[in-house]
Amino acid sequence: MTAFSGTYVDAIRQALFDAMEADPRVCCLGEDIGTYGGAFRATEGLLERFGADRVIDTPISEQAIAGAAIGAALMGQRPVAEFQFMDFALLASDLMVNFAAKAHWRWGATVPAVFRGPSGAGNGGGPFHSQNPEGHFLGSPGLKVVAPGTVRDAYALLRAAIDDPDPVLFFEHKHLYRRLKDEWDEAPTARLGEAALRKDGSKACVITYGAAQHVALEAVADLDVAVLDLRTLWPLDDETIAELAKRTHRVLVLTEASLTYGPGAELAARIGETCFEWLDAPVLRVGAADTPIPASPPLEAAYLPGTKAVRSALDHLLAW
Repeated sequence: MTAFSGTYVDAIRQALFDAMEADPRVCCLGEDIGTYGGAFRATEGLLERFGADRVIDTPISEQAIAGAAIGAALMGQRPVAEFQFMDFALLASDLMVNFAAKAHWRWGATVPAVFRGPSGAGNGGGPFHSQNPEGHFLGSPGLKVVAPGTVRDAYALLRAAIDDPDPVLFFEHKHLYRRLKDEWDEAPTARLGEAALRKDGSKACVITYGAAQHVALEAVADLDVAVLDLRTLWPLDDETIAELAKRTHRVLVLTEASLTYGPGAELAARIGETCFEWLDAPVLRVGAADTPIPASPPLEAAYLPGTKAVRSALDHLLAW
């Protein structure tokens, strides 16, 4: 690819373009991704460059999209399926959880398919277009789950997901689509399962991912507190998580997903089990309220874990 300068959603589009240029097996399918260019314009221009055989508009059916992608992957293609909102990935969960995730275990078949789309709140989308449903899939062995929180990771992790032999769910936070910008002369690379230290510190650490890392970075800007971006929720970078927990002795887990039974609960449990002897305080969690997501902007802001909630939890943690 040539030099890049653009937003998070531009990086998604560039990753798709470069992957399709590099490998004729890569194709895209989903609702309105062709002529319309996608609901958020993530596939704009791909139809004109690669044609209708590789950029396929589908009916409004997540089951059909997932089924076609899985079938194409089993036949040797590398499909990238777009769900217009990841909230509706749950409609295709049977195919992804009970078929794609288990194909390797049942008969040794690989399913190199990516299921991508926008997730997350912050745009007033309400309870049906703002969820973080990644936790629904994290308990399904055989699926990989990725949640980039930077422009570079949006590009690099999508390229890695497309190259991966296993089915990958790729959660793009829509609130970041046009709020983050970056540029590079050489395309960034990344591997699934590797976390990134966004800020170092010695007094405590915040372990997070996706858009929540930016909340964490703002909250700890003046504190000697580290921020670790998981980037990939499965597989987890257990080694880096444990090293940071052992070094800082205090851990706060921050997620935008609901607090109860969410990804943060598993993270806190794993850290508590593996790092107990090095911790000076319990692992604390901050997450979204256990309610449907309000459409009203003030109520949505109250629903989401913000910098004040993170700072309050850290004050408690540091005083332990």
